[in-house]
Amino acid sequence: MNAPADPVAFRAYVRRFFDDLPSLLDEPVGASDGDDDPRQVTRARAWRAALYDAGLAGFGYPVEAGGLGDQPELHRIYQEESRGRVPSVEAVFGIGIGMALPVVRDHCAPALQQRFLRPGLRGDEIWCQLYSEPNAGSDLASLATRAERDGDEWVITGQKVWTSGAQHADLAILLARTDPSMPKHRGITMFVLPMGQPGVTVRPLRQMTGVAEFNEVFIDEARVPVDWVVGDLHDGWRMGTALLAHERVATGTNSVMGSRDEQRKTGRNPLPVPQLVRLAQRVGRQDDPVVRQQLALAYSGERIMRWLGERRAHPSIGKLWRTRQGRLAADIAASLQFPGAVGWEADDVEADYWQYHVLNCRGMSLGGGTDEIQRNTLGERVLGLAKEPVLDADVAFSDLLRNPSR
Repeated sequence: MNAPADPVAFRAYVRRFFDDLPSLLDEPVGASDGDDDPRQVTRARAWRAALYDAGLAGFGYPVEAGGLGDQPELHRIYQEESRGRVPSVEAVFGIGIGMALPVVRDHCAPALQQRFLRPGLRGDEIWCQLYSEPNAGSDLASLATRAERDGDEWVITGQKVWTSGAQHADLAILLARTDPSMPKHRGITMFVLPMGQPGVTVRPLRQMTGVAEFNEVFIDEARVPVDWVVGDLHDGWRMGTALLAHERVATGTNSVMGSRDEQRKTGRNPLPVPQLVRLAQRVGRQDDPVVRQQLALAYSGERIMRWLGERRAHPSIGKLWRTRQGRLAADIAASLQFPGAVGWEADDVEADYWQYHVLNCRGMSLGGGTDEIQRNTLGERVLGLAKEPVLDADVAFSDLLRNPSR
């Protein structure tokens, strides 16, 4: 279905879509049984299919793939009308829609674009991102996962860690080393890896929140078609930084959870300010001048995040501000909810929700690049400051001293 191009008609069209959404999904929009419940993934696919069939699934994506092309005014209207109404299950597609598929769109051959964009936008395929390794975190260029050519396939072996959504993913965007004789930044290639094959093992990693949002992925001679390369051979570092730029845009502009009313224990988004206001009212502190000042700061921060997204500011600015907002919102919740800060009963659902976000907000400084990496990026690429000295930039990866693998 084609959405109307006229802005007034488009706004009315988007409103009708969200008004009809519960009946389109045949499920309560806010239904949530936990990230590992198969019904959650089924609802997620139904949501993306409904969005795609309505012609609303692909701002910035080519029309021939089911997208809307470059329509900034219509995108702004969609963001306004969808705010607080997008089902939380949309998070399943965050890596694909916001990170992997933009790189496929911008750097893959037309045949691969045709293969991946349409099913990704419609929710037929879920993506994850295989970047970090046990010995390659912030220094991602030290990754040791290797890819070797074998006829019309690549054979991949290695280990990845901190992988969001790998348990649900059909495909992964993967960085692997294809030439260890080159310096560490220049011997890397980006691939699309089919996850549902022998040789790919996903194991959950449970965090201090009690939730296993991340996974470690073991890859033992997994196979990739020879042409499933994103960009050029050995040019994976440039592709990887391009994806990270999209990731920082996504994490910097997606300022609050899908619903401002739904209490859901997942994701890396700051607590919505309306929830904090209701919490202050529930505990009888809405007239406390200190609390009111804190809520005003949180409200201002939430608006600034929205404006940064609308202005298309440098993604590292949005990422840093989102981290700041997440910590501020969690600190307010902690001061309102917990007299003992960390003392709560496990069966207290309300307290458990707030406690989850108090603990979870600390991870916002890590995902998508640490705060320190963001500041380096802004200093070097925006302000033009001198880069930090690098001693191994021209040394072959095979000659570098590295920690032994586990």
